[in-house]
Amino acid sequence: MDTQIKPKNKKIKKMLLWGIPTVILLAVILMNATRKRQVNLKKDNISIHEVIKGDFEDVILFNSTVEPKTSVLVNVIQGGSVSEIFVESGQILKKGTPLLKVYNPNAELNYLTQETAMVEQINNLRNLRVNIKNQQLSLDQQLLSINNDFRNAERQYKLDSILYKKEVIAKNDYQKTQQEYTFQKERSGVIKESVFNEKKSRDNQLARINSSLSNMEKSLELLHKNKENFVVKAPVNGLLSSFNPILGESYTQGQPIGKMDVLDGYKLVAKVDEYYISKLREGISGTVALNTKNYEVELSKVFPEIIGGQFKIELNFKQDSLSNDVKRGMSLKTKMFLSGKTEALLLSKGLFYQSTNGTWVFVLNSDSKAVRRNIKIGRENPFYYEVLEGLEVGDKVITSSYDDYKDVEQINIE
Repeated sequence: MDTQIKPKNKKIKKMLLWGIPTVILLAVILMNATRKRQVNLKKDNISIHEVIKGDFEDVILFNSTVEPKTSVLVNVIQGGSVSEIFVESGQILKKGTPLLKVYNPNAELNYLTQETAMVEQINNLRNLRVNIKNQQLSLDQQLLSINNDFRNAERQYKLDSILYKKEVIAKNDYQKTQQEYTFQKERSGVIKESVFNEKKSRDNQLARINSSLSNMEKSLELLHKNKENFVVKAPVNGLLSSFNPILGESYTQGQPIGKMDVLDGYKLVAKVDEYYISKLREGISGTVALNTKNYEVELSKVFPEIIGGQFKIELNFKQDSLSNDVKRGMSLKTKMFLSGKTEALLLSKGLFYQSTNGTWVFVLNSDSKAVRRNIKIGRENPFYYEVLEGLEVGDKVITSSYDDYKDVEQINIE
């Protein structure tokens, strides 16, 4: 009777159950799982740069546009349709030069109605003022007459008093004279007080009339000036630009029709990536290149509003006089210095950063192999990354895109 041997090892037992071919397949799978994921690439299809030590300049580069330092909008003050055009865009004009004329019959009729009403009110006020002055003249004449009567009564009373003491005139005549003097004295006092109050009232009335007349005349003058607003004039001395009206075209009140560029110098305007909004501040210096010559500039204004991932800045030239080559509308390459030069490990910029966010790179450990290595990157400028950790001088790094090799651990270079 045969004795059955039962294996004690469970793994051996499973091997016997599964069979030898299955075990071999599992071994192959296990070997593949532990092997590094690799890819073969031709050297011509990748970019390789060496880590160097040098001066790191924290700068940014962008294009800026030359614009006039001061520009003034030309607006239509009185809406209407264009009836006449006197100048063309691109002309240098003096302040007050007529640019165009608009036609608005409703506004003109309204001005005419207002002017007629104002003139009528002014005439009425002037007539009222004349009447009051005539009344004052009549009161003055009455006052003169009363004063004269009083002085005559006073003089007669003094004379009769002397004659009565000398018993030249009768007592009855003296008493009549005395009574007349007393009457004229009291009458003069009452009328003077009444005339004084009347004159004070009329003086106040005249002051109000004069004030109203002054305001009405100012309003009439302003109305005449507003009638001149049908003609649009240059607000300042300068170069007329963006001025392209068409005969018959209608404009609303306050609508801009052009610009006057004051010829007092130029500034630079640029749009910069929002990444730099916390790094740029007023007073930072930079340079612009024009025909092999560099001009120094200074950041004068930062507009914090971000539109389409960019924000706007303005820069001023530090030089008082610029070359005649600097023209409005030119695009100039601009470099802004965020800090001074510092010595650092430098790695050339490349598309690898977009794939790894600067946390790892492929470093060559021979001429034919590159392996992954974790690194740490600090500042950056248009040319280099500042390497803080993970690389040394002389290390060769693949700087082209890693998008297709994010899961690869080794690159074999052919």
